[in-house]
Amino acid sequence: MQPYVIGLTGGIACGKSEVARQFEARGIEVVDADVIAREVVAPGTPGLAAVVARFGADVLQPDGQLDRAALRRRVFDAPDARAALEAIVHPLVRSTIEQRCREATSPYVVAAIPLLAEGGGRASYPYFSRILVVDVPVEVQHERLIARDGIDGALADRMIAAQATRAQRLAIADDVVVNTGTREALTNQAHALHERYQRLATG
Repeated sequence: MQPYVIGLTGGIACGKSEVARQFEARGIEVVDADVIAREVVAPGTPGLAAVVARFGADVLQPDGQLDRAALRRRVFDAPDARAALEAIVHPLVRSTIEQRCREATSPYVVAAIPLLAEGGGRASYPYFSRILVVDVPVEVQHERLIARDGIDGALADRMIAAQATRAQRLAIADDVVVNTGTREALTNQAHALHERYQRLATG
């Protein structure tokens, strides 16, 4: 049976992890793209073997784990290298997300994908029933990122600029959580969406 899948996304420091936790607290399975992205390049996987074949053994730590910092340095200012890495990792992540969504047993399932707008949106995930975007103004993102990561404003600006724009994310949204208020306000929005998604999934 085709599961009812909610794609969850949002810009950096928007609070999408907290929204995902709200759904988990209500018994909903959350498939996390960030977790899967680490799993598909774990030691012994075809994904890691493909990365080493393309970038060399110097992207490995002594224990055989992927040296993410070394790999980041290799691809950061090299569009060709980044494209090559994405061509290896993204299809593995996408297929694993779909498999986990199909295996979910909760009334609906949430697929948390930070870079959903950047990765093609619904075109890359045609089985998504709805897309939920966690939204805050860029100035709020900026303030939260500085506070969360202890970085300066210039780096925060670069990190935000490296992602899709707020408008691009909102353009793919079926539903929006505005996360500029209190935690109680966020909980109330998540609860209302949970009730709605349960009705849609069983309808």
